[in-house]
Amino acid sequence: MTMISDQEQPLTSQDQIELLMEIASSGDRLAFERLFRHFGPRLKNFVMRRGLSVTVAEEVVQETMLSVWRKASYFDPARAGVATWIFTIARNLTIDYQRRDRSGVELDEDPSEAPDPPLSGEAMLMADERDERVRAAMTRLSADQLAVVKLSFFSEKPHVEIAEELGIPLGTVKSRVRLAMQRLRTLLEDLS
Repeated sequence: MTMISDQEQPLTSQDQIELLMEIASSGDRLAFERLFRHFGPRLKNFVMRRGLSVTVAEEVVQETMLSVWRKASYFDPARAGVATWIFTIARNLTIDYQRRDRSGVELDEDPSEAPDPPLSGEAMLMADERDERVRAAMTRLSADQLAVVKLSFFSEKPHVEIAEELGIPLGTVKSRVRLAMQRLRTLLEDLS
């Protein structure tokens, strides 16, 4: 990872993934500090827009980032981007605070915002097995297909950017993604 400068650049999606992986693998405090500096102010604004006071918003940010520290190893880039994952944690904590503090601003419950029920042990085991099978299937893709899938789905880059980065035509990127997805569907058809 590059050194942190006084004029720190905004984190790209790939930077966010790398920082989170460093936290998960080695408890890297500098990586956590950088993620905190990037997401802290954004989370505070997000929480305050949902009706919490500055003090409570700061507490929610602290709890959110503490959860990020503790649960970094659970992050799966195949399921969501880092920002989506972190903001979901903040949203759920905000809802919890609002439920506890009925004297605060009440928001109408939106069923789409209800937190997912916790997974049972069996469901977690099945999800882990599915994830392992997907990883194994990805090793059976060609190097070209694997490269575009990683850039498209894990780095969340648009196809145009992938084409520029790899120096290939846009149509080739789309073709490789389509062929890779067909191959993965074939290899994993019993999972659907």
